[in-house]
Amino acid sequence: MGDIVQSTSITNYKSRGSTTIQCPLLNDTNYTVWTMRMKAALKVHKAWEAIDPGEEDGEKNDLAKALLFQSIPETLILQVGNLDTAKAIWEAVKMRHMGADRVREARLQILTADFNRLKMKESETIDGFVGRISELSSKSAALGEDIDEPKIVKKFLHSLPRKKYIHIIAALDQVLDLNKTSFEDIVGRLKAYEERITE
Repeated sequence: MGDIVQSTSITNYKSRGSTTIQCPLLNDTNYTVWTMRMKAALKVHKAWEAIDPGEEDGEKNDLAKALLFQSIPETLILQVGNLDTAKAIWEAVKMRHMGADRVREARLQILTADFNRLKMKESETIDGFVGRISELSSKSAALGEDIDEPKIVKKFLHSLPRKKYIHIIAALDQVLDLNKTSFEDIVGRLKAYEERITE
C-alpha cells in the first residue's frame, strides 16, 4: 500500500522537545489507508483539531501542515502549498482523491453493484474472500456510505459455495441471530469449519 517515510525532527509544541514523526506517503491508490494513518498521527501529536473541527490555533495548525506536507507528493504540495490552514489542505487533498459529489455517487454505485455480485470462488479460501468483502466495505466507508454489519454477515453467508458450506450455513442460520452476530464471529466459525473439511 503506502510507503512510510521517516521525517526530519519536528519540535513538539507541547513539550518543546524534539521528536521524530513517521508519516505515510500518499499515492494514487492508498488514499483510504493514508487518511486513517494520518488521522492517527495527527491525533498523537494533538494536531487533529486543526483539521476537525478546524481550529486555527497557530501552533496546532503549523504542526498539522508540516505533517501533511511530509506525507503528500511534491506535485501536490505545489498545488496546495498556498493554502493557509491544515483543514483547507486536508479538504483539497480529499477533493482531489474523492472527486466531486457526482463522481462519489458513481463510485458508490459501482461499489454497491460489486458488493451485490460478490461470490466466493470454489478455489478461494475464507481469508481471501473476507479480504475482498472487507476491501469493498472499507472503500464504501471512505466514500461516506457504511455497510451495516448484519448486511455484510448475510452477504458473506449467502455468497459461499453451497456444496461446500451448506451444512454450516444452515446450522448458523438456525442457531444464531444474524442481525446481532458480528462479522468476526461468523468468519471465525467458518474458518474453523474450513480447516476441518480441509483435513
